[in-house]
Amino acid sequence: MGHTWQFALTAVLLEGLIFILLTVTNVREKIVYSLPPSIQKAIGVGIGLFIAFIGLQNAGISVKNDATLVALGQIFQPSVLLVIVGLISTAVLLVKNIPGALLIGIAITTICGIPFGLTHFDGFVSIPPSVEPIFMKFEWHNIFTVDMVMVVFSFLFMDLFDTLGTLVSLLYKGGFVKDGKMPRMKESFFADAMGTTIGACIGTSAISTYVESAAGVSVGGKSGLTAFVIAVCFFLSLFFAPLFLSIPAQATAPVLILVGFLMISCIKEIDLDDYAEAIPAFICIITIPLTYSIANGIVFGLLSYVLINLISGKFKKIRIEMYLLSVFFIVMLLLH
Repeated sequence: MGHTWQFALTAVLLEGLIFILLTVTNVREKIVYSLPPSIQKAIGVGIGLFIAFIGLQNAGISVKNDATLVALGQIFQPSVLLVIVGLISTAVLLVKNIPGALLIGIAITTICGIPFGLTHFDGFVSIPPSVEPIFMKFEWHNIFTVDMVMVVFSFLFMDLFDTLGTLVSLLYKGGFVKDGKMPRMKESFFADAMGTTIGACIGTSAISTYVESAAGVSVGGKSGLTAFVIAVCFFLSLFFAPLFLSIPAQATAPVLILVGFLMISCIKEIDLDDYAEAIPAFICIITIPLTYSIANGIVFGLLSYVLINLISGKFKKIRIEMYLLSVFFIVMLLLH
């Protein structure tokens, strides 16, 4: 759009402030419960396929093709072979129930990358660069422009439903959902909203809930203590950036693929014999990776659910919130 990065940071700040307002008023929580359970479960499956697809891309196994969009890459080259080694070794560790299998797999792949010339060590410790050049750099004179409204609205829509989808899928993966109830949604959304707001002040793009958290959930990390330890480790990593930056993409690609596998377990909870539930769920699942967007999967999943059940005469299954959300989604698609 021809605007500066300061304009973008201002949009992220405004988005974060709106997120805080939506969280305090419980709007975000109400949106979650307006989604049918089959769509909620489908989101996690779609996200699993999505991040596995990203892992295959990072690995060079899935590559761009003008005729078919994607195609198989050159398998017998060092970078791809290293990914395969990492994938097999990490999978074996998971089969053996070795604690920390994913981290060990990253370490093994990183070490194996040294003779391939793919792992480069450029030191271990460094002082983090100053945030002064990007700290609190906002463009206040643009906040009432049409462009700002459009950007904030776009950011808000994508981040709202990306975060919503990720959080719901992690709750199902962790076994937190009991009788359709999800615990501490407001607190989780508030942490996300504060992260986005403070992140904009420090000079970074929107902070979001990461689906890679499934790696921790899968090995029993299900409390606030887990998140706190990770936060401490992230802080320490600022001072060990050269060491962590030496880890090649080929070492993390196998983990993305396997975390994707861990996320698809929710498909067992979808009633595939009930087509009125299963078909919208499938549309949600397949749309997420193939449009490269969690939000798009939620949009098409809910719209198809409402239309299929409405036309089939299953009116009682559709709550008023679903109709309202569907209208909002249609408006967003028209503005896209």
